[in-house]
Amino acid sequence: MNKYGINLWADDNFIIENGEACINHLCHPSLFKITNEIRAKGIRGTLLLRFPHLIEKQISNLYSSFDRSINENRYKGEFKAVFPLKVNQFPEVISSITNCGEPYQYGLEAGSKAELVLAMSQTIIGAPITVNGFKDTEMIRLGFMAAQMGHNITLTIEGLAELESIIEVAKDSSLKVPSIGIRLRLHSSGSGTWAKSGGSDSKFGLSATELLEAIHLLKQNELLHYFHMVHFHIGSQMQDITPLKRALREAGNIYAELKKMGADALESINIGGGLSVEYAQHENDRICTYTLQEFSNDVVFLLGEIMNKKGVEHPHIFTESGSFIVASHAVLISPVLELFSQDHQEKSLRIKKENPPLIEELLDLNRLLNSSNSIEFLHDALDHMESLFTLFDLGYIDLQDRSNAEVLVHVIIKKALLLSIDHPTSELQRLQEKLQEKYLINASIFQSLPDYWGLGQRFPIMPVHKLNTPALRPAALWDITCDSDGEITFESQSPLYLHDINIDEEEYFLGFFNVGAYQETLGMNHNLFSHPNECSIEITNTEYKIKYIKEADSLLKVISTLGYDEIKILETLKFSLSNSTFITEKEKSDTIAQLELYLIQNSYLRTTN
Repeated sequence: MNKYGINLWADDNFIIENGEACINHLCHPSLFKITNEIRAKGIRGTLLLRFPHLIEKQISNLYSSFDRSINENRYKGEFKAVFPLKVNQFPEVISSITNCGEPYQYGLEAGSKAELVLAMSQTIIGAPITVNGFKDTEMIRLGFMAAQMGHNITLTIEGLAELESIIEVAKDSSLKVPSIGIRLRLHSSGSGTWAKSGGSDSKFGLSATELLEAIHLLKQNELLHYFHMVHFHIGSQMQDITPLKRALREAGNIYAELKKMGADALESINIGGGLSVEYAQHENDRICTYTLQEFSNDVVFLLGEIMNKKGVEHPHIFTESGSFIVASHAVLISPVLELFSQDHQEKSLRIKKENPPLIEELLDLNRLLNSSNSIEFLHDALDHMESLFTLFDLGYIDLQDRSNAEVLVHVIIKKALLLSIDHPTSELQRLQEKLQEKYLINASIFQSLPDYWGLGQRFPIMPVHKLNTPALRPAALWDITCDSDGEITFESQSPLYLHDINIDEEEYFLGFFNVGAYQETLGMNHNLFSHPNECSIEITNTEYKIKYIKEADSLLKVISTLGYDEIKILETLKFSLSNSTFITEKEKSDTIAQLELYLIQNSYLRTTN
């Protein structure tokens, strides 16, 4: 049984039972059964299934891990955390985060005016709000308003101009002044795709010289007692902890020096985000080399050690990891619409009454193939195919003979692979890859998996059923956009194998996992495909409930988001049909009704799938 690397990426969130992918929680519902129940309601196209309990699990794991490290290391500071809204701002996600995070006082991080308004409206009073990114005076005033409302908010300075704006607003307004944080531009940097988030050339933060100037300005304007936090971030998806350790030593020493310079109110170090999520389905692709507990142990131990040596009180520790919290909670389910086969099934054979001798021999090989002769017969079939191609080039056999040869040889290869599944060889693997199949999925990669298209990020993919039968077809996936980039290619070093199925006789569903971070917010309406159908699943000891369904936007709704008048478009189309000729009035009426139905449906294809 192909387990699709579930032991590497699933973190015990998903398991395989009775040949189906199931949620490893309480009653263990099957993704296949959930999918069929939703589709029975008439919903077609891609489904995005949310599992809020996985958000709760990640929040709990984060806090319990750091609390354990704090207790074991006798650390005197507290652990606090915020969720960066840029990772996923969708209402169902933020609702789950705030509800599940309330017992921990889990807060939100904003990086724009709109996100700040969202944080102000969604964060419970007392839970922290941090504000990063570049800010104008209006955004800073919003921060003052949040403080006036009673929010525990910190405005993180990204440059001296922002600090000057904070000083001006504080002078001109009687609103409560929020806490002030300063982002450090460390010499230390991360590694991998997002390494440029840290280092001396990073986009954000103050250098040592600018930091001293900021402290001077705060003192000069009697605002130093609002300076509560230093912040740094060395990059997302940290593959190992070594770069973080370097950054912690640098930031920890800066923190201690600031305390000694008179920054008495300074009490927190925000280490940013970057907790890694494992996406690998193959051992050779693994990216995460540490556990959450190792991460928290190193952070707590290093900061404690630095502060003890410097004789400085232990700071509170903030994190802003977002992908770690929400990546696992969402699963994309897509039906397969069609197989664009490079070979054919046996039903494609058109055997003549009289066939060339080599075709007759291929028929015998196919009929007599068994586990003891599979490799021998496979070699014979390949030799026959080369001979038949030569005979075709010389004009001795016709196109139907060539077609029959291709079909028979491919059928023999498939049968031989199945018979030899327990004894694979490199030769068989090479032959298997020649049978690569193109699976057309009812989805848009640009909309639902933009990081694959933009960054080459691979996501775990597996069928959600048929998992107790061998999957031997090397698979590439085509989406339904009119773009050649809408393809997930087959890679021999990290292969995806799917089942050889007949779509006319059965449905086949693929699951894409760990898609809950960034994919929705970065997804684009390429070819005007909208956000997929969205559902939240609540699981109990005895059953599951589909508690929320939001269907994908209709054709007219998607068009209207570009600025078109949907009413005018509908009227134009109806007018053109009503004035058409050569059809009866009843046909006009029926056609207009059908048009109106199509326009309120979504862009995804509505076949039996």
